[in-house]
Amino acid sequence: MTLGRVEGQPPFVGLTGGLAAGKTEALRALERLGAATISSDDVVHELLASEEVRDLLVERFGERVAPGGAVDRSAVAELVFADPEERAWLEGELWPRVGRRIAAWREQLASADEPPRAAVVEVPLLFEAEMEEGFDATVAIVARDRVREQRAAERGHAGAESRASRQLPQKEKAKRADHVVENDGDLADLERRLAAVLDAVTR
Repeated sequence: MTLGRVEGQPPFVGLTGGLAAGKTEALRALERLGAATISSDDVVHELLASEEVRDLLVERFGERVAPGGAVDRSAVAELVFADPEERAWLEGELWPRVGRRIAAWREQLASADEPPRAAVVEVPLLFEAEMEEGFDATVAIVARDRVREQRAAERGHAGAESRASRQLPQKEKAKRADHVVENDGDLADLERRLAAVLDAVTR
């Protein structure tokens, strides 16, 4: 996915963080604070629902990945995460499309009568994919391991750390980020901390 800074546009911010640290809640809070937001995961889900990507997957893996004509994301994940070559193929197909979708989104923001305070993209693997140079600023959402495990369990995902095998350790994400937001409290506390970050980014 090719991203980059664009002169005259709102600050371009990459949002990431540990598994179950609260990235989605942070993205919602930033939107309430006046930022325009988009999730790369949501864009991927939109692409997987498209006929174009469905046909690519069926051609590669067969009808089993799209029973009834709709992509079964679990079936695709089972195939690609077990095989680095297949995962690389899928990322090679998806990420350029994600990049184009986000670029089009930014163009729409630039033409808006009232531009947002910032344009924030949630990218779970931001540092792993070495995409940080494409942003004006990066923000890592972190939380204590106990809190993350509890949140993951509440969502039906036991063992947050085992599910994070493809991600950098949370401490490394925090070390690389321009801004770190601790999310161990309630939503009001998270929003207060993010407001301070947004002020710093747009100052």
